[in-house]
Amino acid sequence: MIAVVGHPDLTVPTLTLLEEELRTRLAEFARVGKAGLVRAGHGLPLAFGRAARKAGMALVTVLPARGGVPAQLAEPDRKAAGELLLLSEQVRLLEYDPADRGACVGADENLLRSCVRLLAVWDGSPSNGRDATAHLVAFARSHGVDVEVLWPDGAEHVGAHRDAS
Repeated sequence: MIAVVGHPDLTVPTLTLLEEELRTRLAEFARVGKAGLVRAGHGLPLAFGRAARKAGMALVTVLPARGGVPAQLAEPDRKAAGELLLLSEQVRLLEYDPADRGACVGADENLLRSCVRLLAVWDGSPSNGRDATAHLVAFARSHGVDVEVLWPDGAEHVGAHRDAS
């Protein structure tokens, strides 16, 4: 399986740019029968799901569960999850609380254990209280998962400001 992680605050133009970049990369994996794996959410997970579908790659979407029943997602993750379900060939439930950052990081670690490759949309910045990308890259590498870091020219975070010079 091929997974994706990345910054949760990517701009809309960055997500559009990444969707095409991911589609190109995923097409190679689709030709050899690899599937994509994504934890339901807006932003990068949805861009990955759209790219996987366009590349002809099977997609597995993971939904949070509590007691074996799908858990409620907050907006805008709920709307994105609906689209991901339509794009997916398979859906899996995983016990975790989608409102708990630590539980989400643990869920991502769990998913990475079943992957052979991680596409990380990462600018090299350290993890912080909202963004665990650096941690997940290190986790994947420490578990023998091949990691490919993507940060296309022009990629930005929400609120990032450009140098006016």
